[in-house]
Amino acid sequence: MGYARQIIEQSELMEKRYFNAQPSAQHFSISTQHYAFAVSAFVDLIKEYANDEYEFELRECRTYEIIDDVKNLRSEIGILYINEFNSKVLNKLFKENNLKFTTLLVARPHVFISVKNPLSRQKIVTLEDLADYPYLSFEQGEYNSFHFSEEILSTLSHKKSIIVSDRATLFNLLIGLNGYTISTGILSADLNGSDIIAVPLDVDEEITVGWISHKSISLSNLAKNYLHALNRIVENL
Repeated sequence: MGYARQIIEQSELMEKRYFNAQPSAQHFSISTQHYAFAVSAFVDLIKEYANDEYEFELRECRTYEIIDDVKNLRSEIGILYINEFNSKVLNKLFKENNLKFTTLLVARPHVFISVKNPLSRQKIVTLEDLADYPYLSFEQGEYNSFHFSEEILSTLSHKKSIIVSDRATLFNLLIGLNGYTISTGILSADLNGSDIIAVPLDVDEEITVGWISHKSISLSNLAKNYLHALNRIVENL
């Protein structure tokens, strides 16, 4: 299907050039961990490059599902992170499934918390500071391995722990329960508002966020344009 899609796109470009034919509906799909900047780039892509007819898909899903989607060409691009803890397992999966990982950004860990959280006044927080606050994380379903967690330091135990399946719920609980989650520190005010802030976490870790694609398939123009929008947004943030 991936090869056929490229042939159809090229054929339509020729028809449009020589026969003034109208292109058929555009199709594009990505799978991603729960990153607001991935959504922002998706919005920019549609605004700038979508025709009158299109069928785009943005799947915020579990880590294993992202790999499976790109492997089976349900999505052209998958966005996830690796670090020292999970890299051996994930890189092994990338190799077995003929996928390549390209770095998008390297970030220091932050916690997302409500502006009303008492810790919001600190310039940096420690794990000890967070001990009495509810810890929020994304569920990983059947493949609930520490290596597939969207949050670093996944092996740590917590007195209060809440698992959710979507980003909106997690952010609501950050505000309503003074909870926290660990992430890259990159927030989009346009999508997340000003009620949540990022505070650096005092740990010796790095988060490498990147995108995966299938080695055997050339990226479509829409995929290339999406990656361009993604890089532009990350640089601005």
